[in-house]
Amino acid sequence: MKKSDFYYDLPDELIAQTPVEPRDHSRLMQIDRNTGEIQHKHFYDLLEILQPGDLLVMNDSRVLPARLYGEKVDNGTFIEFLLLEQKGDKLWEIICRPGKKAKVGVKFSFGGGRLIGEVVEVKPDGNRIVQFTCEGNFYTALEEVGQMPLPPYIHEKLKDKERYQTVYSKELGSAAAPTAGLHFTKDMLKKLKEKGVNEAYVTLHVGLGTFRPVKEDDVLQHQMHSEHYHLPQETVDMIRETKANGGRVIAVGTTSCRTLEAVATAHNGELVAEDGYTDIFIYPGYSFKVLDGLITNFHLPESTLIMLISAFLGYEKTMHAYEIAVQEKYRFFSFGDAMCILPEKSE
Repeated sequence: MKKSDFYYDLPDELIAQTPVEPRDHSRLMQIDRNTGEIQHKHFYDLLEILQPGDLLVMNDSRVLPARLYGEKVDNGTFIEFLLLEQKGDKLWEIICRPGKKAKVGVKFSFGGGRLIGEVVEVKPDGNRIVQFTCEGNFYTALEEVGQMPLPPYIHEKLKDKERYQTVYSKELGSAAAPTAGLHFTKDMLKKLKEKGVNEAYVTLHVGLGTFRPVKEDDVLQHQMHSEHYHLPQETVDMIRETKANGGRVIAVGTTSCRTLEAVATAHNGELVAEDGYTDIFIYPGYSFKVLDGLITNFHLPESTLIMLISAFLGYEKTMHAYEIAVQEKYRFFSFGDAMCILPEKSE
């Protein structure tokens, strides 16, 4: 299996730079998982597509405003930090540029001194461990001075930070949004619930490795990044109940998918409530253990995410769907349109 097998030609103008308003007015490609039949709809049409007894499993992780612009304390030299993972009390692993300025013992100021960060370790991969200090709560200070860590292909400045959060985000910790969920509005979720479509939550804190390109030509040589997840007992129970009643379990996004499948893979196909880390890599040939359906955005060429979609829908059907999406000028990536892959009935 070669990386080039998952290439498609995407014109730059189809990469969405700003989100659609209202959220649920983005376009939706509906695909029958069994036949590959494609229908062109809008996201709000999920109110008709989903059926009573279906279960949506959503990632409630909330994005940290993890990009910090500041200056070296002693001479005002510019620095940019990107928070990756918390290692202790106000202690974070970060990446920064220009890296040569961030030596052990050097302090940097952000927001006019609202946050101070001191480099305490330089890791072999070039990442830094930084100890922050501030008055009051660290996350309050971060909300005040941090910027959303938008993906590198988005060049427009985001006017409203909340537009890069799902309306159900709750657990702070992601370096990027679980973008399939960005299309839902609170009103739409309310109407789905009234129809009898249930919702359950997992937490997977999205790491920046989600944007890491596959460099090896042999896909199987790619090393996935590890991300922290939490699968609560309530969600496990709801999935079991849905399956028992003949409903469809539908993951909202690849992060929810990876959480459920990682746990099931680790426990011989069974789901158990647990916290942990996963670096599961799903590609064609993988046998899904939990999911019946998947709601997702359109992903980068040659990425691990398009490989995951190919595993779920089938390689030929996936690449055909992407070809049609380009022809029909769907909007791609984080602020782009969505696809919904469902069987007509639970399998």
